[in-house]
Amino acid sequence: MAPVSLSIQTARNLHLAAQGLLNPPKRHATYSDLLATIRRMSLLQIDTIHVVARSPYLVLFSRLGDYPTGWLEQALASGSLFEYWAHEACFIPAEDYPLLRHRMLQPEKMGWKYSAAWMAEHADEVAHLLQHIAAHGPVRSADFATAPGHQPGWWSWKPHKRHLENLFTAGELMVIGRQNFQRIYDLRQRVLPAWDDALHMLSEEAAQEQMLRNSARSLGLFRAEWLPDYYRLKRVALKAVLARWQEEGFIVPVSVEHLGEMWLHHAGLALLEKPLNATHTAILSPFDPVVWDRRRAQALFDFNYRLECYTPAPKRRYGYFTLPLLHRGALKARLDAKMLRREGCLQIKNLWLEETTRVGAGLASDLRKAIERFARWQGAEQVSIEKGPAKLLSLTGSRWSLRNDA
Repeated sequence: MAPVSLSIQTARNLHLAAQGLLNPPKRHATYSDLLATIRRMSLLQIDTIHVVARSPYLVLFSRLGDYPTGWLEQALASGSLFEYWAHEACFIPAEDYPLLRHRMLQPEKMGWKYSAAWMAEHADEVAHLLQHIAAHGPVRSADFATAPGHQPGWWSWKPHKRHLENLFTAGELMVIGRQNFQRIYDLRQRVLPAWDDALHMLSEEAAQEQMLRNSARSLGLFRAEWLPDYYRLKRVALKAVLARWQEEGFIVPVSVEHLGEMWLHHAGLALLEKPLNATHTAILSPFDPVVWDRRRAQALFDFNYRLECYTPAPKRRYGYFTLPLLHRGALKARLDAKMLRREGCLQIKNLWLEETTRVGAGLASDLRKAIERFARWQGAEQVSIEKGPAKLLSLTGSRWSLRNDA
C-alpha cells in the first residue's frame, strides 16, 4: 500500500495537534491540565532567562492560556514532576523517572554536567555535604558562603554549587522545589524512599525504546532523524526500531509535500478523518519543543531560527531573546520583547514578519490579541511596540493601555 499523502500544512497541523498548539484552549486551565500538558510534550525544558516570563512558564502559557504559575512549583514539590537532564535540563513526569535513571548511574557520560575529577578531588567535602543534608534537610546553593574574590557566573560556580550540581547529575540529590527559581536539593533516598534499582531499573535499551516512543507521540509526525534529539539520544539503531514499530502499527508511513517520506504516530490517523484546522495564535518560547530543534523548525515550518542571547550584540540579526509567533498553523513572525516590570509595560523592541507573511486585518487582530494575552498574564498594564512593519502597526497600533480593555 502506498503511503498516505499529506500536504505540508496538514503535516504542520498534525505536529501542532500532538503538541497541544493546534487550537486555543476552550476553557480556563485546571491544575490537572498543567500535568496533562507536560505529559503530552513529554518534557518541559528549563531556562532561567527572564527578560519576559521564564521559558517553562511561557511554554505552558502558550498551550493553557492564563494559569497560576505557582502550579509548576506545586507539581514539583508534590512529586508529580522531577528535574533531570533530558533534552536539556527539564521538568519530567514522575512516572518517567525509570527512563533517566541509567544516565544517573553513568554520570561520567554526561559531558560537562559531571566532573569525576572534581568529585574525586573534593571527596571529603562532598561527603560532608551529604551528611549535612541528611542531618539538617534540604539545601540551596545560596545557603553556602561564597569564597572571597569569587566572580559570579555559570563558568565560575562556587565550590558547593559545583558539588550540588554534580550530585544532582549523579542522581544522589533531587530537586524538591524552587525558591525564586533556585533549586532546592534533597537526598534521593528521602524523595523516593521506595525506589530500588534492583527492582525498578530498566535496561538502557528498554529506557531508550520508551524515550523514542515518547518522542514519536509528542512529535506526532516526524522524520527518523528527528527522534533522537528529543531526549538527546546517541547511537540509536533507528532502522530496526522503525520497522518493528510499523509492523506493530505504532507508526505509519506518510508522504509529505516538499518533505517526502515521513512517519505518523498512530494517534494521528484519527485526526485525519475530518478537516484539521489550525486556529491558534500564540507567542512561543525559544525553548518550546516546536522550535528547540532548529533544523526541524526549518524543514517543517520553513522558519530559520536561532536564539541570539549567546551571540555578541553586534553580530545579532534580530535581538537578545526573540520569540517566535505561531499563527494558525504557521510560524509567521518573531518579536524581541522585554517585560518592564517596574513600569508595568510589555516592551516589544522590534517585530519582524517572515517574507511570505501577508499583512491583513485577520493577522493584525490575532497578533494584537496574542500580545495582549501575553502581556496581561505577566501583569502588564500597557504594550509598546517600538519598531515593526508599518502596515502591520497601522492596524495593531504601536502603543496601547490594557487597563480599561475588556
